[in-house]
Amino acid sequence: MANSLLSRFLLAATATTLACLAVVPPAAGAPGDRADEARPGARPHPLVIGHRGASGYRPEHTLASYELAARMGADYIEPDLVATADGVLVARHENEISSTTDVAERPEFADRETTKTIDGYEVTGWFTEDFTLAELKTLRAKERLPQLRPDNTRFDGRYEVPTFQEVIDLTQRLSRELGRDIGIYPETKHPSYFASLGLPLEPPLVRTLTRNGLNHKNAKVFVQSFEVSNLKALDKALRVPLVQLVWKDGQPYDFTDRGDDRTYADMVTPGGLAEIATYADGVGPEKTMVIGWDDDDSLDAPSDLVPDAHDAGLVVHPYTFRAENAFLPSDHRSSNHPAEHGDVTGELRAYYDVGVDGVFTDHPDLGVAARDD
Repeated sequence: MANSLLSRFLLAATATTLACLAVVPPAAGAPGDRADEARPGARPHPLVIGHRGASGYRPEHTLASYELAARMGADYIEPDLVATADGVLVARHENEISSTTDVAERPEFADRETTKTIDGYEVTGWFTEDFTLAELKTLRAKERLPQLRPDNTRFDGRYEVPTFQEVIDLTQRLSRELGRDIGIYPETKHPSYFASLGLPLEPPLVRTLTRNGLNHKNAKVFVQSFEVSNLKALDKALRVPLVQLVWKDGQPYDFTDRGDDRTYADMVTPGGLAEIATYADGVGPEKTMVIGWDDDDSLDAPSDLVPDAHDAGLVVHPYTFRAENAFLPSDHRSSNHPAEHGDVTGELRAYYDVGVDGVFTDHPDLGVAARDD
C-alpha cells in the first residue's frame, strides 16, 4: 500500500525543458562555486528538510505548514513551484489543484475544469496556468490526504496559495525571530510542460532568488528538479547548489520528449552519478533506492547509492519520510491501520546510519529527533 500511494503522489513529479535554456540570465561569479552544504561530509549532522513544510500536521504548501516546519527545527523548507497565467511562481505540489484547494466548490470557476496531457499523462481538473494570481488568491487550501490525516482537515479553508516571494519573506522573518537561517529548497515542477506554454519556470526563479540576495554560494538554497535540461541551464545561472531528483523507475520527461532512452536507473550508476556531478551538486532519490524493501516490505540491506554518490562528490537527500503506517516499511509499522503513526524515527535512523546528507520529511520534528537523539 505504501509503495502504491507514493507512486501516485510522485507520478507526475518529473521536470525541465530545453525551451527555457536561452531565457535564463547568467549569474555573476562562478556558478560552480557552491555552498559547503553541497559537499558530502561538510556538515556534522544531516539536513532535515520540511517536505512541503510540516505537511504531516498542516495542509501542504501553505505558509502555516512552512512556519511550523521551521519552528520544529527544519533546516530547510521545500516549496514546489508552478506558474500562474500571469507568470507568477506559486507553491503547489501539482499545477492541478482540485485536491489541494477548494476550487471544485467554486461555481465561478466551474468552466475552468478541463483535461490536459502533462508529461504524457491525461489529467482532468483545474490548473494554475489557467488562473491569474489574483484569482488563485481567492481560493483556500485544504488537506490533500484527509483519510490519512483527518486532524489536518480542521485547517481546511484557512490558508491561501502562497507565492514564492511570500515563502522567501516568511523564511527571512523566521530566520530573524529564531536566530538561525531557515533555508529554502524549491523544486521546479513540470518545467518542460510550462515552457511549452510560454511560462518557463526558470527565469522567474532566477530573478526572484537574485532580487532577494539569494543567488550566491553561501545562500541557504538548494534547487531541485526531476528533469535534466533545466538543471543544466540553471547551473549557468545560479551559484546555489542544484539537486537531481530521481525515481525508482521511468526516466526524466525531457529525456522522453527528445527520444533519449536513458532512465533514472542509468543515472544512479557510478557513471551516471559522475555525469550528474557535471551540472548538479546532489542527488535526491526515492528512499527505497537507498535502502530497499524485502519481499515482506521490511527494510532490506542498503544499496551502493550513497557511497557511489559520495565518490562522485554528490550529497544525497532521499525522500519522503512520513510517520503514517501507509508509508513505512513493515518492520516499522505500529499496526495494520494505514493512518496510525509507526516508528518513522527508527526508519530515519537507519538512513542516517548509512550516511545520507539530508532527508525530506512530512514530520520535521521527528526528523530532528531521530537525528539529534
